[in-house]
Amino acid sequence: MPVPKGSTIDPERTRAAILEAATTILYERGLDGVGVAELCARIGVSKETLYRHFGTKDGLVAAMLEARSERVTRWLADAAATAGDDPRGQVAAVFEALEGWYGDPVFRGCAMLNAAAQHHVETVRAITARHLDRYLRLLTGIAERAGAADPHLLGRQLLVLVEGATVVAAHHDPAGAAGHARDAALTLLSAATRPN
Repeated sequence: MPVPKGSTIDPERTRAAILEAATTILYERGLDGVGVAELCARIGVSKETLYRHFGTKDGLVAAMLEARSERVTRWLADAAATAGDDPRGQVAAVFEALEGWYGDPVFRGCAMLNAAAQHHVETVRAITARHLDRYLRLLTGIAERAGAADPHLLGRQLLVLVEGATVVAAHHDPAGAAGHARDAALTLLSAATRPN
């Protein structure tokens, strides 16, 4: 990322630009699919610049996963909120948003789960656990608003459907995974909120 002559270096902007470019490459190729030299060449920065901002490639990976988790969770929360106050509509909106993502030509599955499978180390596992906790809070919140008898259980069941649909979409059925998971989620929601 050459700096035009006469301009000043903005470390935060440089870091954000490296992170954005690296996210695309690492998601497409996998964490082990590209070395530091190639990554730096493709981004257009020196190794020294990358190391100055992230310490190591692992530091870059951790920052990328955290940023992606926050962005994806916010995106799904916004999809649910846009659906209005009806919890059934919110659940359907989450799966409709996922369905759009699954149809994207650059879709490669859940970056967090991919990273955890590639790097079975505590740092990545902790980031993945926080990511799944963010999803769980969103889904448990929907279950609570629906009046589920056990919103924590329903939230975990919905989480399994979200992540299961993402895995199935990435490896088996990108066209049908979200719809099947949505239907199962709505069935669970109805059963969990049915008056006794």
